[in-house]
Amino acid sequence: MSHQLTRRQALHLAAATAAGLGLAACGSGGSGGGAAGADGDSGKITVWSWTTAAEALRGVVPSFQRDNPGITVDVQDVGNPAIWDKITVGLASGGKGLADVLHIGVDYLPGYLEKFPEGLTDLSRLGADRHKDAFTEGLWPTVEGKDRAAHALPWEVNPLGLFYRHDFFEKAGVDPASLTSWDDLIAAGPKIRAATGAQLLGLDKPGSTQDMDFFQNLMQLQGAFYFDGEGRVTLASPQAVRALTVIKRLNDGGLLADTAGEGTWKRLVGQGKLATVPYPAWAIEYLATKFPAQSGKWRVMPPPAAVPGGGRSAIVNSTYLAVSATSKRRKAAWRFIEYALTKPAEINRMFASGGVFPALKAAYADPRFSAPHPFYGGQQVLRSFVGSLDSGGAATNFTGDYSRALKLASDAQSQVLLKGADPAEALKAAAKQLAQQTGRQQAA
Repeated sequence: MSHQLTRRQALHLAAATAAGLGLAACGSGGSGGGAAGADGDSGKITVWSWTTAAEALRGVVPSFQRDNPGITVDVQDVGNPAIWDKITVGLASGGKGLADVLHIGVDYLPGYLEKFPEGLTDLSRLGADRHKDAFTEGLWPTVEGKDRAAHALPWEVNPLGLFYRHDFFEKAGVDPASLTSWDDLIAAGPKIRAATGAQLLGLDKPGSTQDMDFFQNLMQLQGAFYFDGEGRVTLASPQAVRALTVIKRLNDGGLLADTAGEGTWKRLVGQGKLATVPYPAWAIEYLATKFPAQSGKWRVMPPPAAVPGGGRSAIVNSTYLAVSATSKRRKAAWRFIEYALTKPAEINRMFASGGVFPALKAAYADPRFSAPHPFYGGQQVLRSFVGSLDSGGAATNFTGDYSRALKLASDAQSQVLLKGADPAEALKAAAKQLAQQTGRQQAA
């Protein structure tokens, strides 16, 4: 979904608020929201989401209200990034003013569970655990708090793919099937550039937008991130060094375009200056909508491994629905979440209207996931992403300190790209700072 773009750019705004307010919330024993809520199972519930996701949820309301008389649903498009600030401030104030149902991204949910452990309803006691195996592997650990209870249900999952210009590869005589690692693609890069004038991909080199998705993707392909499962700092891990080294090699080889500046990336893609786009599943319709003149020229392949012989699948982001602990109608809110996210017909209705790639495994039996897509030359692009999910994916622990890690990693990347810094040394310094700023230990 295209909402992921703005969410990443605006992350530091709401996360900074969480960092400032979350300590006070933890110091007072959490939000205390559980005592203020109630388990009402009828009446009006409100839902906070944004843009196309909100519109998709509205499509579920008529059938839900028909099948659940006594409950009415008001889906509100709060906007992005406004929703993150509203949820953060609401949780920090003990749940005051929050909607009953909250749409939350994976880059916020772990932090909310850390800083506001009583802010989101324990859904396990309402029956959520019976759906644990219904969702794509790797998502359930994210919904569990320290109490090991589920506090949300997965909605959207975004497996990673490599979108590439089929016509460019064909013109350069490069067989995509031969590119199993980024070493292979870097070796083929000069040939593609010579034949087409296109560089392999683009990054905001100065870091003005903290353009770290590719760096994170390379780590996630190796089952790593800024933090491990216990919350220890892993920013200087061998996996992180490998990821930044790949980026340095692309830059040193003249294969990396600078996308700093508003609209630069879109302009370069529109002009045919980029040969590949490493993006998750939401980009399927995003590219088709933004660049209709390039219909038939794009294809999708599994992402090249960060390490030769390594894994070629990763879940790079996801979103969830949770119930505020201060809701007066927690059972009614849970019934809406369960209805929307565990019924294949409803989840696929939302997918069709909003492009939210479903986390529910049963949804993939629908014929739409095997349908050819004209923008991609008739390729079954959805099926390729479903296939990558079959390989599973490790859970990514964003923690409540993701914004700090993102800033330090972005600075390290810019030092490497603009000043030629050594990736290992830049990341070692960044990891040390991150540990000092957060009080977290560094993993061995």
